[in-house]
Amino acid sequence: MLQIIFVLFIGVLLMLPTGKYLYHIATEQHTFADSVFDRIDNLIYKSIGLKKRGMSWKKYAISLVLTNAVMVLIGYLILRIQALPLFNPNHIGAMEPVLSFNTVVSFITNTNLQDYAGESGLSYLSQMIVITFMMFTSAASGFAAAMAFIRGLSGKFQDMRNFYVDFVRIITRVLLPFSIIGAILLISQGVPQTLIQNLTVTTIEGKFQDIALGPVASLEIIKHLGTNGGGFFAANSAMPFENPNIISNIIEMLSMMLLPGATVVAFGHMVAKQHEETKMSDLAIRNSIEQDGKITHLTINKPKRIWLAHQARPLFIVMSIIFVAGLVVILWSESQGNPILQHLGLSQSMGNMEGKETRFGVPMSSLFTEITTAFTTGAVNNMHDSLTPLGGGVALLNMMLNVVFGGKGVGLMNMMMYVILTVFICGLMIGRTPVYLGKKIEGKEMKLTAMAIIVHPLIILAFSALAVSVTAGVSAVSNPGFHGLSQIIYQYASSSANNGSGFEGLRDNTVFWNFTTGLAMFFGRYLTMIIQLAIAGSLMSKAHVNESLGSLKTDTGTFTIVLFVIVIVISALTFLPALVLGPVAEFLTL
Repeated sequence: MLQIIFVLFIGVLLMLPTGKYLYHIATEQHTFADSVFDRIDNLIYKSIGLKKRGMSWKKYAISLVLTNAVMVLIGYLILRIQALPLFNPNHIGAMEPVLSFNTVVSFITNTNLQDYAGESGLSYLSQMIVITFMMFTSAASGFAAAMAFIRGLSGKFQDMRNFYVDFVRIITRVLLPFSIIGAILLISQGVPQTLIQNLTVTTIEGKFQDIALGPVASLEIIKHLGTNGGGFFAANSAMPFENPNIISNIIEMLSMMLLPGATVVAFGHMVAKQHEETKMSDLAIRNSIEQDGKITHLTINKPKRIWLAHQARPLFIVMSIIFVAGLVVILWSESQGNPILQHLGLSQSMGNMEGKETRFGVPMSSLFTEITTAFTTGAVNNMHDSLTPLGGGVALLNMMLNVVFGGKGVGLMNMMMYVILTVFICGLMIGRTPVYLGKKIEGKEMKLTAMAIIVHPLIILAFSALAVSVTAGVSAVSNPGFHGLSQIIYQYASSSANNGSGFEGLRDNTVFWNFTTGLAMFFGRYLTMIIQLAIAGSLMSKAHVNESLGSLKTDTGTFTIVLFVIVIVISALTFLPALVLGPVAEFLTL
């Protein structure tokens, strides 16, 4: 428990200054490293002929999608020709077409769902130029969209700025330097970083065994930092070469938490009122002295340092409550052990250790599970298919909600849909026009908000219904009954939420599963993101509405409670039947 408290405490401490740093980057304010990064950025802008012109929401969205599309085509081509003897010392063959489609869509959408074994399915060239590269660019795309979305809400910008500038700055100023530091830390703990071929060794039984190696550390850090989740090896972060010990485990968990939490902090700073973020200028002090004629008494109130601005507090509190509640349920459920073994009279003092690494145990495995599904990373240090029904149910619910911090940038945007819905409902209750951050919430915004909220459950439930209706879907299920249904729903929830983890008992490397999950990942990422940018663009074009005594306060405890209730009620009405037929029914039958 002390380890859990330590990880969460350090995670929050790191989020606050990082959020302020992200705010400075998003608003192009001065940072301590500008003298270095400005030269790098300007060189990139010059090489691509970029003109720093502002963009409308439509142009911003088109630029994002087309840029990602180009990377998909390049990545697909590399996977299809990876058999060439270029950074391929293990002589890995070309990946087949449908699996290549699933893989490139998976990694460009920040999902990183893997229907292949990393150590035997990809060459080093593919691991570096396709997988690791897309881990950077997909994370940068999500952050860029979030910053453009916040600019539209804040009312402080005339346009959404330039996508390519945002894209470059988040990579050069955040993802690359943070990843270099993190990779060095992981290497110090024993994570490999090499281009030599697999080693063949003789075991103590006199047999031969291949030990897979490769450029693991560079992939491993951005996998967590960018909330990506795809592993270099099939066992992901349960593999000792990806996650050797408790220290590397803590580094990886903190990396997953850092940027999604910091994005919420950055949001607060970006939408903060002017008087919350500016200091009294020397000119204002001089003017006050001249008006008085003489200095008799002069008091200067220094502004308080704001770590978590008012508008960010309701979001952070609601996310934190749901996160902690889910963690408690997973910890309790996994610590009870396997009910079947208990029924047979077999003692399990360590709890449910099935599918878990002994070097982490139940507490650190449970915390990792909650973090990776709440922050929609998808990395796993234990097999989720072996979780207890309630433990697996919480992991599934986190992805169904997709608002508990979520992936970098996208989780915040999803939560803002519920914020807008809450403002609209509260406005109707008090008989006033709904206003958020000085902009009226009207029919157009509510239609788009409703669409954005509906898309995610529609993808999960529609594809799950299709899978249980056709032989190609049902034949992949390894467990009959309620757990088998959970496997199917989990796969599409993970795909739509751009999480990437899975109930690994599902035999999903088939044409049906590769194609349908590829579509779920694509629509779950881009359709929702485009709708959200359209909402921000609509609000940006509206005139600012001044606050009055009757205005709805959106930074109070009351609003926080209502927001929490709205998230739970909407989610319960949407997903409760699926949860009852899956993990809840399985729990009641044990």
